[in-house]
Parts: sequence; structure tokens; C-alpha cells
Amino acid sequence: MGDLNRLSATGAARKLASRDITAAALLADCIERIREREPVVHAWTHLAIDQAMRRARELDARPTSGLLNGLPIAVKDLFDTFDMPTGYGSPIYATHQPASDAASVALARAAGAIVVGKTVTTEFATFHPGPTSNPHDARHTPGGSSSGSAAAVADWMVPLAFGTQTAGSIVRPAAYCGAVGYKPTFGTICRVGVKMISDTLDTVGGFARSVPDVALFAAAVSGRDELLIRDAPRDAPRIGVCRTYEWDRAQAETATLFDDVMKRLGASRANVREVALPPEFAGLAAAQMTIMVRDVAQSLSFEQLMHRNALSGDMITMVDAGLAVTPAQYDAARLLATRCRALLPQVFEDVDVLIAPSAPGEAPAGIHATGDPLFNRMWTLLQVPCVHLPIARGPNGLPLGVTIVGASGRDRETLLGADWVHAQF
Repeated sequence: MGDLNRLSATGAARKLASRDITAAALLADCIERIREREPVVHAWTHLAIDQAMRRARELDARPTSGLLNGLPIAVKDLFDTFDMPTGYGSPIYATHQPASDAASVALARAAGAIVVGKTVTTEFATFHPGPTSNPHDARHTPGGSSSGSAAAVADWMVPLAFGTQTAGSIVRPAAYCGAVGYKPTFGTICRVGVKMISDTLDTVGGFARSVPDVALFAAAVSGRDELLIRDAPRDAPRIGVCRTYEWDRAQAETATLFDDVMKRLGASRANVREVALPPEFAGLAAAQMTIMVRDVAQSLSFEQLMHRNALSGDMITMVDAGLAVTPAQYDAARLLATRCRALLPQVFEDVDVLIAPSAPGEAPAGIHATGDPLFNRMWTLLQVPCVHLPIARGPNGLPLGVTIVGASGRDRETLLGADWVHAQF
């Protein structure tokens, strides 16, 4: 096996454009890595190796075009694909074959991407896990719900992968697996053709191993070239350190990490300050849960009506919790979110980005649960862009990192700020 699979997406794209490497050679190294590691990691639900190689050779035979030309990608098994089965992490859809691609997958193909296969998602992108293990230690969870995508990228199987986030389904697995995870501003990437569990919260994003790589991916599938990072940012962002109202749930390794981050950034040329959120934000994590469970219960109305016996116990518990949410409780939670979004300009008045916790600590032991998304709930509800950065290791040698949070709609500034911060570590 060569080592082309370890190239960054941006580096591989440049080499492919200059014909220094071929798409077939890059894909071959990715396939070899998958064959080597998949028996341990279990990141994939379906692999389309032969058709991916045909696609690679077709791309090699014609002029390069598209931001993702020749780059292998993974698609979370929540996204419809016309040429591969799509199971949504549920036995209900074990033989489901969509007639068309999700819009974002079609856009990736149009930009030259090679879809290698479908990656494991938890059941309907909620909490009941699949078989994926953490690539750093198979005895630990990879997080969820985008477990297979995060693990495949972190384990050098592919340079890019799709994910979705409703609570913490991009940031948390990125944190546990040691990948860069990007949840854009709500609605930046089209959701058509992705199994919906919350029209209020579901956000399409992706995984990579660097900020410029995930920016490239997002630019290609959103049509927003301004997201591209062509040169390392020179100007240090104004950074707010935000421990959030959930800080008492941070484990010792996360507290130590934040002390180290403050020291490291304090020694840089960045303007760093502590940021306290408005009091109203203290209720956002609970509000997100209220909204999510009710949305899930309604979105899965068909499944619970016709296939309730095929739902996991975890899923039934969530659906029943959602059915118990009254319209008044739901409306109050959404009203709080609206009020807090209106307060965001004052949060970002003196800072460009925030640094916040990504997870309570290292990935927990065991693969029968996906960990706690508590630190992610608020930001998803606020619809703001988030980038997880892997920057350290915890006491068990597992990845630790932080979330870079930006103002709504200011994804370019958030990505640039994240890239600058990542470079300091």
C-alpha cells in the first residue's frame, strides 16, 4: 500500500489537477486502507469499490474539472443514493434503494467526487448505535450519529465524508475520533434527499482532517466559493473563550485542555478574552431537547405507526418522549431559541469567534452508547456555524479538542478563525 490516502484533500486536489497523481492511484490506496482496517473499525454499511474505480478511471481519462475532481468521499447512510442502498440505520429500510441521490451527493458528484460507499449512522441519526468503533481504540465509542463518517476520515480511509447534525452528530464524533468536523450555518447545504428527523434542527455538514479540506468540501456542495481557504490566514481573530452554562459537566481532561488553550493562545498574537453568555442561554440545551424529541416523534410517524416493533428501545423511548411534549412546551422552546438568536450580535460584538467545549471529555468506553451531546445542543439550536478542532490527547490517549463557534451566516470568518487556531497547536 502507498500513502496517497494520507494526503490532505486540498493537497490531493492539487496533485490531481497537475496530474502528479491519478484518481485511480489515490482511490487504490484508500481501498487498501479500508480493507486493512474495516474489520476493526466497521465504518461502512456498503462499499462500491468496483464502480468507484470505474469512476476514477473515467475521471483520469478526461480534463480535470470541479473542486472535488478525483477525491474519494464517504456518504453517511442517511443520504439517498441512486446507485447504493440507503438504510437510515434501521432494519425497516434494510432493502431500501432510492431512485435518486440526495441533492448534496449529486452536487458532490458533479464537482468530481468519487463516492466510495455509505458509512454507518445510528438509527435514524439519533442515539441507538451501529457497529462502528473508535479508530484510536476499538473499545471506545466513535460518537454518533455520524459515526462511520468520522471514523473513516480519522482512520485515513477517505479524505472527506458527509455528516449531519441535529444535536451533536458532527461535532461529537469528530471530537471522539479526532477529525475536523464542520456544521455550517443552518441551511447552508441543501437537505433534500436526506432522511429528515427535525426540520427545525437538521444540518448537513462534513468531516475532513484539516479546516481547508472541510472548507473545500463545503464550498463544492454549497456553491459558496467564498468558503475556500486558499492561503493560511495571517490575521489573528479576536477570540472569546466560552465555557458555557454546561461547564459543570466538563470532565477533568476538558478543564485541563481549556487551561492549556488559554495559555497557548495567550502567548500568541490573538486578542483573547473570556465571554459569558446572556442568562437566557442557560435554558437552550433543554429547549433543544424538547424541540428535537417532538420533531423526531412527528418525523417518524410512519415508522412508529407501521413498524413500531422494528424500532429499537432507545428509539421508542425518544418517540414516546416526543409525543408527551405539549404544543405549549414546544412553542416555548422555539420562542426561547428565537429570543437567544436575536441576542447573538451582542455575544459577538467584541469577538470574531468563540472557543467552546466539544464534548465532556474523551470518548467513553464501550460502543453501546454514543456519548453526551450536551455541549453541542445549544449551538445547533442557535443555527450558528461550528468547527471542531482536534488539538490534544486525553489521559487514555484518545483525542480531545474544542469547538470554534461563529456568528450565524459568517461561515467564512468562522472557518478562517478555526484554521488560525488550529495552526497554533
